[in-house]
Amino acid sequence: MSWPDLHDTKMAKKKYYAVAAGRNCGIYTDWATAEKQVKGFAGAKYKSFPTREEASAWLEDPIYKKKESSQNSKQEAGVFAPGQQEDSDAVIVYTDGGSINNPGPGGYGVVIEEDGKRQELSGGFRYTTNNRMEMMAAIVALRKLRSCGRKIIIYSDSSYLVNGIAKGWVRKWRRQGWKKSDGQPVLNVDLWKDLLDLLEEKKVSFTWVKGHAGNELNERCDRLAVSAARQPGSPADIVYEAMDNGAENRDQRTV
Repeated sequence: MSWPDLHDTKMAKKKYYAVAAGRNCGIYTDWATAEKQVKGFAGAKYKSFPTREEASAWLEDPIYKKKESSQNSKQEAGVFAPGQQEDSDAVIVYTDGGSINNPGPGGYGVVIEEDGKRQELSGGFRYTTNNRMEMMAAIVALRKLRSCGRKIIIYSDSSYLVNGIAKGWVRKWRRQGWKKSDGQPVLNVDLWKDLLDLLEEKKVSFTWVKGHAGNELNERCDRLAVSAARQPGSPADIVYEAMDNGAENRDQRTV
């Protein structure tokens, strides 16, 4: 998730308009501007979403799909409501990540509950993105549990992360040579590869949870991530900085 400043803020509900094919592609927060990108544009492709994360996830693979109408179809996709698909022997993991002003200083937070004990992990980078920190949180958790032979359930409020794994998008992208359905290159390939390697080793399910909705462990992960993003002297996200042409002044950024 993106943090506009160092403090949690409440924002009015609004829609996010993802334009995958239009005059200027991207995510817009008002329909008037989004409409200008698609009106009269041959082959325009766009869709509205309640959250920026969902809009961003759809842009990674902009395909119109029929709405799933049954709980069974959701279970087949691997996205479950909290409490479902849990078993008493599973290791429960909550993860969160984000960056200030996206891109900007970022952090991730992890809470692992195993056999009645809780572990907390966090870290950050001086210049990165929301999605990379959401993914890094899951990677750090799975690395920590590398020797765990039990089922692992990861709860995240990132649609980008959960859908990428649970709906099979990332494996399809890999088969397509890391290209999306529209032929565009997939972002964050380095982290997707790390995740796939870790997932080969164990039984893991990803479950989406709503962020900032009073879920104790989700809220704790958010606080850990925000705190990590604030820390001075964080290391570089080398892969992202190498790709980002607008990062010339990143060393002067403060948090």
